[in-house]
Amino acid sequence: MNHTPSAAAPERSMPEAALPPAPAPRFSKQSALAVLVCWLLVVFDGYDLIVYGTVQSSLISETGWGLSKATAGTIGSMAFVGMMIGAIFAGRMADSWGRRRTILGCAVVFSVFTILCAFAPNAAVFGALRLLAGLGLGGLVPSANALVAELVPAKWRSTVATLMMSGVPIGGSVAALVGIQMIPTFGWESMFLVAVLALVIVVPLGLKYLPETLAPAGGPDKAATGKEPSGFSSLLRAPYLGISVLFAVATIATLFAWYGLGTWLPNLMQLAGYNLGSALTFALALNLGAVAGSVITAWAGTRFGPIPTAIAAAFVAAGALVVLVLGPPVGVVYFMLVLAGVGTHGTQCLIIAAVASHYPGHLRGTALGWALGTGRIGAVAAPQIGGLLLAAGLGVNSNFLAFAGAAAIAAVLLTAVGLKLKSKLSISPSPTGAINV
Repeated sequence: MNHTPSAAAPERSMPEAALPPAPAPRFSKQSALAVLVCWLLVVFDGYDLIVYGTVQSSLISETGWGLSKATAGTIGSMAFVGMMIGAIFAGRMADSWGRRRTILGCAVVFSVFTILCAFAPNAAVFGALRLLAGLGLGGLVPSANALVAELVPAKWRSTVATLMMSGVPIGGSVAALVGIQMIPTFGWESMFLVAVLALVIVVPLGLKYLPETLAPAGGPDKAATGKEPSGFSSLLRAPYLGISVLFAVATIATLFAWYGLGTWLPNLMQLAGYNLGSALTFALALNLGAVAGSVITAWAGTRFGPIPTAIAAAFVAAGALVVLVLGPPVGVVYFMLVLAGVGTHGTQCLIIAAVASHYPGHLRGTALGWALGTGRIGAVAAPQIGGLLLAAGLGVNSNFLAFAGAAAIAAVLLTAVGLKLKSKLSISPSPTGAINV
């Protein structure tokens, strides 16, 4: 069943007490500029996420920090620990304090601490800086998606949320392309200095174009519903508890596969016998696949619904990663990595779109923060487990199998989400464009 809003089939919801009908927002020029700024910030978010994977082998071999594969995996996890904390609390902050100030605060935090990584004197300081940068990285995406959901009409919400997330793999693609040129010439440190651009260009654009979507007085609770509170206490109880847990666990599995590949792929391909330049082109293929996945899944999610499309995307990712274990020719390797990018990132985009569509406005930022924040458990675990599998001598294929298994688990969990949504769907039209679950 298609749960995505469309002109022919408006979204449906259980009745919401004390919620007066509200006109659908107009997608004005000002709204379009705000969405563009949010997308640019997500691009830098994606760059900062993937940049560690591009410099990992350099950190192991050139810094003299005494890093092993296992300790490099631990450092890779530090940003995701920060992201887990940042996503959970920033989503709540965005609902309580306002989207604009939360987004800009997160952008400043991740930019400043990413820049400082270039000057880290040792592994401990580098890891601490990555953790602090992760606070901003994790907080930006749920806050930006919550703001965008307020600015676009409900029928376009799923599509725009999915396209917004194309910024993550585009940023990752930029990291791979820039790394091919800059690392041999200027060293790994130069990769982190790129974050200066976000601080001096995109943040000022945000100050100019991002609106504040919550009333400054009264708080989002009364403004949104008249009586119903926002926050985790409301999210993690009936009627939202079951679906919130399923969304969170599916995100854990999806992010395990996506960020595991993003962190380890260049190193895995070097271990498989390719030089750094070739290894980074494999990472580029993965991220270009993810960009394509954002566009493909935006269309398919609107046509078939975000959850059915996410199930298919997750199975595509699992199948592509299993093929890599078979040692195919290099052309097939590139194609499978493109499919893995389409599937893993596409699945995550669709989960975000589903969450943005299936919760009422006063819970949207909190729900996005909950799903993405708890989902970072998978992102934290993936670099660690990838490094431990390699340190145990299980080889490159052990990583691909672990990430394939995670994608398959995500597909199963999303099937459960679809069944639960189908059983809970009410016949009452919603004035908010949300589906209560």
